[in-house]
Amino acid sequence: MIVITLSDCPPKVRGDLSKWLIEINTGVYVGQVSARVREELWKRICENLHAGRATMVFHTMGEQQMDFRVHNTTWEPVDFDGLKLMRRPLPSARKQSQTMVLEKGFSKAAKMQKVDRINRARKYTLKEDSYIVLDLETTGLSCAVHEIIEIAAICIVHDAVEAELSMLVQCQTSLPENISKLTGITDEMLQQQGVPLYQALSQLISFAENRRIVCHNAAFDFGFLHAACQRVGLSMFHNPCIDTLTLARRKVFDVVDYKLNTIASYFSLDTSNHHRALADCYLTYGIYKKLNEL
Repeated sequence: MIVITLSDCPPKVRGDLSKWLIEINTGVYVGQVSARVREELWKRICENLHAGRATMVFHTMGEQQMDFRVHNTTWEPVDFDGLKLMRRPLPSARKQSQTMVLEKGFSKAAKMQKVDRINRARKYTLKEDSYIVLDLETTGLSCAVHEIIEIAAICIVHDAVEAELSMLVQCQTSLPENISKLTGITDEMLQQQGVPLYQALSQLISFAENRRIVCHNAAFDFGFLHAACQRVGLSMFHNPCIDTLTLARRKVFDVVDYKLNTIASYFSLDTSNHHRALADCYLTYGIYKKLNEL
């Protein structure tokens, strides 16, 4: 069984949760779901819950017989001799990012949100004449338990490829046989050519700058990137994103599914090197151009 509590829950998140769980009180959801569904629900919450807070508690087989996760809160999970506890920071230890004077009629939370929006707008002045096409290869489908093994991106400026970024990423576990067969990537390749995860993510963030991101199935790629950045202590970029999967569902109707190779075949694009990150970037770029012509 899992219990999820949320504050300031967006309608689309409430809709996803209502499909699998029962809302027993405002913002409190309970139910019995598989681990895969649980991870997908939590990923959706973290991606879409920007202002509110979220907590999820679920059963595990460990000593505590439970585990929990939090989002957008100052309380921090800590490991205490094998027990997972929550650390509540003292008021004096909380970092104040902005010093504000309250005005009549506005709450402190509202003023903090306004300052955050202004700072983001200043920091991310979008480069409209260029964008990045991004793709990842991973050891599996769950960002909670699987790892990134390859990152690639191409920079498009004025409808032409200006630069490429492609690197294998070292992982902590051996590659599953089906992943090696699918991608052609081996453990030896990762050991000899792979770079540490922190270095790979840092290069990607620097490469992306303030450009718009284009990818196929953005929820998958951004879920892995968000989890990886949290793992190594990096701040995830917040660049606007265009998902060719969503775009294809709006414009293409006579296909059996909306996988990358299916849409590429629909537009008669070459899929011979599918399931390598750089090749899939070019495939996504071709699909994006074709979709814009419809």
